[in-house]
Amino acid sequence: MRHITQDGIDLIKRFEGFSSSVYICPAGYPTIGYGHLVRSGESFNEISETEAEELLRRDVESAERAVLRLVNVPLTDGQFDALVSFTFNLGSGAFQRSTLRRKVNRQAHTEVPEQLMRWVWADGRKLRGLLTRRVMEGKTYKTLF
Repeated sequence: MRHITQDGIDLIKRFEGFSSSVYICPAGYPTIGYGHLVRSGESFNEISETEAEELLRRDVESAERAVLRLVNVPLTDGQFDALVSFTFNLGSGAFQRSTLRRKVNRQAHTEVPEQLMRWVWADGRKLRGLLTRRVMEGKTYKTLF
């Protein structure tokens, strides 16, 4: 199976942020590390950044599988990384239903950054953090690795 590059992991880490202890995310879920949702049966006091990156790599596998399943054209590493970051952030359902995915599968690659910018809203508000993340995903998508 194809995996996200270290640059892609670093992109996700930048926007997820790091917490060594459990906190409640805006959606109301206990979270630790780089956006790891603490599941039933898991228990954490504190974790290191290294341990958090290991959790992130495991967590990102579902986004990797979704991108591989939903995209039927060849992707550069940058394109794959950007789409995995997007899917990790919003979920595979959002990616599956999106015009973004249709543009990728039509190889309309120049239109992808514009499609990413449609996903900067939460609760009817444009969020600066999502805006910045989508800009970076768009730049990553255009990067030829």
